[in-house]
Parts: sequence; C-alpha cells; structure tokens
Amino acid sequence: MKTIMENIINDSDIWEGIAWNYRQFHANEIIVHKGELGKSFFFIQEGKLRVTIHVPVEERRNIQAGVNDLEEGDFFGEISLFESRVRTATVTAITDGLLLEFDGELLGAYLDEHPHQGYLFMKHLFETMITRMTSGIHRIESLMAWGLKAHGISKHL
Repeated sequence: MKTIMENIINDSDIWEGIAWNYRQFHANEIIVHKGELGKSFFFIQEGKLRVTIHVPVEERRNIQAGVNDLEEGDFFGEISLFESRVRTATVTAITDGLLLEFDGELLGAYLDEHPHQGYLFMKHLFETMITRMTSGIHRIESLMAWGLKAHGISKHL
C-alpha cells in the first residue's frame, strides 16, 4: 500500500493542501475520537497507533479496550471514501509519527477518475478489511468461549 500511496500523492491531479496533508502526531495524542464525524482517510507513514473502544463493564465502570494496533503502512478511516459517518472507535498515538490525511470525498473522486490506481488501492483495501474481519471473528469466538466458561454454561452443553 505504501507504493500505491506514494504514487497517489506524487500525482499532480491530487493536490497537497486541498485533497491531502502530512500530519505529524505525538505519543498519547488522540488522532480521532469515537463519536465525531469522520471525513478523513489516514495512512500511517511512521509511528504506531492504537484503536480503542469504550466498553461498559458495570453500571458506573467503563474501560477503553485496545482492539488493534496500527503501524507504518496501515490505514484507517476508510469508510470516509464512501460517506461521512460517525467514528466507531478512538485512535490514539502510541509513539510519535507521521500520517497522510486525505479528504475522503476527494480521494474517492480521484480513485474514480484514475481506474488503475483505484483498482490497486481498492484491492489492497479489501484484502486488509477481510483480514481485519477474520481477526474480529476469531476474537468474538474467543470472547464467547470465555463468557460461556466464566458463567458455567459450557458444562451444560
């Protein structure tokens, strides 16, 4: 994906400062907040980030659970290529680093107008999303097994 992104930002048809920008970040900086409207697609040039979700454990007790760590070459905010939508997770920097931040609508339009680049980009996007979905299914299976064991239900099956 790194080569694809380099080809896109080096193309004179997609303008830095309008369609995309470099964005430096520092350790512990929140990049996106759960609940905010997401209009940007992000590609990690350098550094590490953590994706967290808010998990209510008891009536007045909540935790921020890390669900995924992202690093150089990873991306997030891909739904913004199709529509602006409320963010479902918070993304926080683990280390200092550098992002490419794209206006999702403008990047989507660029990919439509450049079918070869669009195909390569979308192919990698879908491969990554399938990997993430498969990983999520395995986590759900593990959590369900743990929950059944913790509540003694597995003994009755």
